Amino acid sequence: MKTTALSRSRTGVVQPQDPGTSRAAAHSGANTPSPRSETPSSETLAARPQGSAPSPRSETPIPESIVAHQASRILELAYPGDRRYRLSFEFLRVYSPSAEVQGHGPGQEVLQTGKRNVGIVRIEPVGNYAIKPVFSDGHESGLYSWEVLHRLCLQHDALWNTYLKRLEAAGARREPD
Repeated sequence: MKTTALSRSRTGVVQPQDPGTSRAAAHSGANTPSPRSETPSSETLAARPQGSAPSPRSETPIPESIVAHQASRILELAYPGDRRYRLSFEFLRVYSPSAEVQGHGPGQEVLQTGKRNVGIVRIEPVGNYAIKPVFSDGHESGLYSWEVLHRLCLQHDALWNTYLKRLEAAGARREPD
C-alpha cells in the first residue's frame, strides 16, 4: 500500500519524505477509541513538524511526528521521550477548536453528531505552531495548535466520555444519518 509522508523544512516548505514503517490504533472498545493501542496500518499520510520549537515561555511539547493512518482513521502523535498518543479522526472532528464547533464563548458549543466515519483528506501545516486537518465532511476551519493537540492527548478519556454523555442526553448518534 502507498504511504505518503510530509515534512516541514526550517523554511516552512512542506516536502515529501521517504515513507517509514508506521503503526495505527484500533478501537479497543465498542464506544471508546483508545488513544494508545496499536495494530499495523496499511496506508498513512504524515506531517512532520521539523524545526518547530516551543517559545521560551511555553512548556507545551511539540510533536516530533504526526501521522494520519487512513485505514484506521487515527492520528498518531509522537512526542519527545517516546510518548505516543493516538486520537481518532472522529474525536478530533467533534473537538475541533473552530468557532463552528466551539462557538464564540462558553456554553455556545455545538454538539457534533454523525461523525463516526469522518476521514481526514489532508493535513496542512500552519506556520510553526499548528496544523489544519481537512476533514472528509468538508470541515476545515479548525486550527489545532500544539497546545490544543497536547491537551486533547492528555484529556482524551475524559473528553470522549463527556462527548458520549452529551450525545446520549441529546438522543443523538455517532453514526451518520
